[in-house]
Amino acid sequence: MPRYRLTVAYDGTWFHGWQKQGKRDTADAEPAEESSDESSLAVDSAHDAARAGLAKTPSRAEPPADQLRTVQAVLERAIQRVVNEPVIITGASRSDAGVHARGQVAAFTTTRDIPVSKIARAISSRLPDDVRVLRAAIVDDDFDPIKGALGKGYRYRVAFGCLPHQVPLFDRHFVARTPHRLDVARMNLAARLLMGEHDFASFARVDHGRETTVRTVFDCKVVQTSSRRCHLDIAGGGFLYNMVRIIMGTLVEVGRGKVEPESMPGIIAAKDRRAAGPTMPPTGLCLRWVRYPEIQDLKATTETQRHREA
Repeated sequence: MPRYRLTVAYDGTWFHGWQKQGKRDTADAEPAEESSDESSLAVDSAHDAARAGLAKTPSRAEPPADQLRTVQAVLERAIQRVVNEPVIITGASRSDAGVHARGQVAAFTTTRDIPVSKIARAISSRLPDDVRVLRAAIVDDDFDPIKGALGKGYRYRVAFGCLPHQVPLFDRHFVARTPHRLDVARMNLAARLLMGEHDFASFARVDHGRETTVRTVFDCKVVQTSSRRCHLDIAGGGFLYNMVRIIMGTLVEVGRGKVEPESMPGIIAAKDRRAAGPTMPPTGLCLRWVRYPEIQDLKATTETQRHREA
């Protein structure tokens, strides 16, 4: 039975995260985030509307009315229409509601032997407009997109110093915003101090559910892209629940001048969520890539659609 690896991109605005979930119910709602300084961080109201079901979502491969809309569930239904049998897909990263991806990796096994040159296009044609399969490959039967990953890379984008008429419009679902001006150089100094292996308990949600909070950050930097835009690029072996969003919230506090860059080692050493900054909204976060050992795919194909970096 062939096993397929897919590289998937999606706009997470109208999704309740990656992982397939049960029936729509108040118990399924994402727990409230830690309290934050509302004057420093602005939450995208469009995301809240989507979570509340106020916005219309794409029509193809939709979940039943009583189920939450997730990328995994939508993708599984599209694949099942292609292979004509039930499948279970596994994703490398369980992104939160509202988080986007350019390079999510997923895998599934089927009894159907479909040419790899056709399967990416066949699946995408059955997906709604906010999901695409960019690449497909046939891999070994034991390929595990979670355990086999060597590292992941995320980008978090922020518009800062925004007056009401300067709030992002056309990319508002992909950029978080704060009304405060930020010193990006200070933020980058603080970001570099996060590199290496540390206990990142201070940067994880209290109910993260992981046995250990020790993680390794390969690279962490803040780049200013225009007079009112910057982004965090962070790569590591793995990340805790809300870790990138909490790191960015802490760096925003550094950029505002409320926290000194040199405080980062102390925040890490505290191993206390209260020592770090607020959790940024999911809007600005995107999974860019997942890296695996340099093994030769048995067969592979790339869609003609090129995915450019924003």
